[in-house]
Amino acid sequence: MIFRILHRDTLRRRIALTIVAAMLASLTLNALFVQVAGTWARPPIERTGLLEQIAATTRVIEAAPAPLRPQLANAASNPMLDVSWSANRDSFDLPARGAQVEAGKVPVLQQLLGDDRGMEVFHPDDWPKDSSQARYVALVHLGDGSWLSFTPPERSWGLNTGTRIAVIIALGLVATLLVAWIATRQLANPLQRFASAARRFGGDLSAPPINIEGPHEIRQAIIAFNTMQAQIQHFIGERTHMLAAISHDLRAPLTRMRLRSEFMEDLDHQRKLIRDVEEMQSMINAALAFFRDDTHLEQSTAFDLSELLQTIIDDYRDQGIAIGFSGPAHLVYVGRPLGIKRVIVNLLENAVKYGQRPRATLGRDDDSVCIDVSDRGPGIPDAALQRVFDPFFRLETSRNRDTGGVGLGLSAARAIVREQGGELSLSNREGGGLLARVELPVNG
Repeated sequence: MIFRILHRDTLRRRIALTIVAAMLASLTLNALFVQVAGTWARPPIERTGLLEQIAATTRVIEAAPAPLRPQLANAASNPMLDVSWSANRDSFDLPARGAQVEAGKVPVLQQLLGDDRGMEVFHPDDWPKDSSQARYVALVHLGDGSWLSFTPPERSWGLNTGTRIAVIIALGLVATLLVAWIATRQLANPLQRFASAARRFGGDLSAPPINIEGPHEIRQAIIAFNTMQAQIQHFIGERTHMLAAISHDLRAPLTRMRLRSEFMEDLDHQRKLIRDVEEMQSMINAALAFFRDDTHLEQSTAFDLSELLQTIIDDYRDQGIAIGFSGPAHLVYVGRPLGIKRVIVNLLENAVKYGQRPRATLGRDDDSVCIDVSDRGPGIPDAALQRVFDPFFRLETSRNRDTGGVGLGLSAARAIVREQGGELSLSNREGGGLLARVELPVNG
């Protein structure tokens, strides 16, 4: 069971490996610090490993005649310890008083020098701050009143105990954070790509399936999402094909009804029947145009949205229709320009047909691009603000069957906007008029 968990690329395995890697990295950095900073620390002289050598050298030099002691001290010096002899303590240029090390408390000193012999020890902190002479020195008082000094040549500066502990803790935190950041980044990248692909499918029903990657749990979620996406695409395709086929097949009986109406003797009923047949024909044509709309197959591309709006407004101006515009001179957006153009034309047609002083406004923030189309017409009853988006729904007052379309314009416009991940909403303006707002998401 444990082997299977460690062998498979799962979230549990990655979390466990992250913890182990963080611990190993922390131990490695701490070991490296201890190795490198060993000469920087300021341990007591008992931990330097020099006491045995100091005691043995002292015993040998003390047994020799005084004239020979300088030569013996020079001969006893080595790269790890500098030995000096002097009859006068002041010649060593040391601070006034160092720390006393009693031989009776140190087994090595007691064995070689006896219980009554002491040692005076100087640490780098005993010298004035920033002194170039600061170093470790061990000073031994010989029986005839002369002195021996022992100076290790290693660095005499370093870290105190508190700072050293703080550095070790900081290194552990740095190692843990570094490993955790790398591991979570590797884990988050597949999730971010999964989320981005899911959002893309919300704005593009024909989006390709998501690449299968990441730990086992994420791979299973991607497989399930791809299966759901394929089923939705298949369902939408079948529904669109079926509705288009039904709309197409209705043309034949309508044509027969139109021909038969020509032989009716009652002219009043004939006109009513022909009007109904023409209305049904218009509805079928609009439905077929909606189902076969090329904007559903349009690929997203970068284009200047502000320039597109101004081009549409210029086309109306050429027809003698003035439409106001406010917004940036240029605004690059990644989307489907034909679909957006169809939406804006539909909203402007409604504003021109049912209102006065139509106006288009373009704006952008960090999350979305907003296009407002407003007018000063009669507006729409609040109860019908959502119903006008229903297919084939038409208002009975200002937007009636004679002047309006078949009721698919706003429905198609909202479908196009939602296919791009946005939203189309209507609201009545204070003082009269209607505001149509198109909000499109900012990609990337």
